[in-house]
Amino acid sequence: MTFDREEDNQLILEDEEGQEHEFIFIDRFELDDQEYVILQPVDEDEQIIFKLSRDEDGDEYLSEIEDEEEWERVVDTYREINLDEDM
Repeated sequence: MTFDREEDNQLILEDEEGQEHEFIFIDRFELDDQEYVILQPVDEDEQIIFKLSRDEDGDEYLSEIEDEEEWERVVDTYREINLDEDM
């Protein structure tokens, strides 16, 4: 699964239970050689941050950020990016 902000404004993700969820692509950024994707569920105001990883074949997939320290760094970085863009 690849993401291009100009081409893929909306995408559908399937969870572990096979249910599909529609999201709006908000942003993509890097931190410490790792990529992250910001998505917003359709019809909701809350945004979700996912880690963008690659499997052994090079295919991209999204995963939740489980490490609390990593989560804090990612959120802080995303806030800084948004503040810089607002100026």
